[in-house]
Amino acid sequence: MAIDESRTFKPVRIALLTVSDTRGPDEDTSGDILAQRIRDAGHTLIDRMILKDDAEVIAAQLHTWIEDENVDAVVSTGGTGLTGRDVTPEALERVKTRDIPGFGELFRYLSYKTIGTSTVQSRACAVVARGTYIFALPGSNGAVKDGWDGILAEQLDARNRPCNFVELMPRLREK
Repeated sequence: MAIDESRTFKPVRIALLTVSDTRGPDEDTSGDILAQRIRDAGHTLIDRMILKDDAEVIAAQLHTWIEDENVDAVVSTGGTGLTGRDVTPEALERVKTRDIPGFGELFRYLSYKTIGTSTVQSRACAVVARGTYIFALPGSNGAVKDGWDGILAEQLDARNRPCNFVELMPRLREK
């Protein structure tokens, strides 16, 4: 990380969503990994939820968090694959203001180093929705580690140079 220690750390308030038809709280290991990394980085875990692979239900929850002034960002895990039940990107499509295409591109680049060409099966993506960042990661433990450690840990740290997502937060609702 290119951390500038002369800059002030600003905790980000993050909601965490696991999308899965099969996982409950006891099996949500990727959610547990993200929750721990969020806290270890000094951010605030505002809310945590597990929802079934249903684009309408996911979009409704995202709208709730987008409207909540206490939520700066949402990180989700799961539902980004190619099967008929994987609908997280479709839910983001319903709520987005704009895409962050570089997130998915960089995620797949980092993932390629770990799992090779299998990374093409990932639809990891990110959007801004009315001033709230939403990052959708695959549901595997390795994928959430790649996404957090390789992208989000730096971009959600206000001290990261030359730029980061945090410094843009006050301007995300500009017209």
